[in-house]
Amino acid sequence: MFIDPHIHMSARTTDDYEAMAAAGVVAVIEPAFWVGQPRTHVGTFQDYFASLVGWERHRAAQFGIRHYCTIGLNSKEANDEALAEQVLELLPLYLNKDGVVAVGEIGFDDQTPAEERFFRAQLELAKQVRLPVMIHTPHRDKTSGTLRSMAICAEHGLAPGQVVVDHNNEETVQAVLDGGYWAAFTLYPKTKMGSERMVEVVRRYGSERIICDSSADWGVSDPLAVPKTARLMAERGIPAAVIAATCYGNAVLAYGQSGRFAEADWTAPAAIDQRRLFEGNSVLRGQEPVVR
Repeated sequence: MFIDPHIHMSARTTDDYEAMAAAGVVAVIEPAFWVGQPRTHVGTFQDYFASLVGWERHRAAQFGIRHYCTIGLNSKEANDEALAEQVLELLPLYLNKDGVVAVGEIGFDDQTPAEERFFRAQLELAKQVRLPVMIHTPHRDKTSGTLRSMAICAEHGLAPGQVVVDHNNEETVQAVLDGGYWAAFTLYPKTKMGSERMVEVVRRYGSERIICDSSADWGVSDPLAVPKTARLMAERGIPAAVIAATCYGNAVLAYGQSGRFAEADWTAPAAIDQRRLFEGNSVLRGQEPVVR
């Protein structure tokens, strides 16, 4: 079994769900994300958050995958401060919903004062609702942004074990692990961390507090990155226990702290019945419904 604890399924097709289920993915976590262009009204955030806790959970279940999400104001969207203020007011409404397992993904993009302001506000919110935090580390000037993110978490009194620092690479992993944080790696096929590099990171650092995810979205990305990387690890001689931890077990430990993410959810799943509707809508497009 595999878990992909960072994947943007709203941007993926049902074919991806079918392929992921066939590859052994049993659960996914979908972080709140930006949509590729600026959103201009708070209502667009409200509808998006509602889809993460509503339709997308239904759609995943129709293909045998348990769907969870994280809710937060993405760092890229924090720079429209007037709109970000309105979004911040929305967050408590959704952070208490079933299936929401963390505040995230939050942190830095361009490392602006506005991004820091809303990052700090959401860290305080995470403390109030007692949820883990998923950190987005910047793609530019990553090392300083990662160190700055962890320092801010410490200033706000978050326990490192409550924080997943994502988008790591070889330059940041040691500092993240030394700080006691969870170190997650996004396995893009062309950028960030490819499977080959991930194998070597695991070979060097082992499995403690290391998490593999795909971060697959609307760009060039691979929703099967986690099972493919697990297969490559096995081929390269990485022990089975290490593969199980980095591609499954560590996600359970990290996000299980929410009290809303447990193996029993997918080891004893509800029956699949694709005839079921969600607010009048179906995943069916003329095909014979799966019922089992």
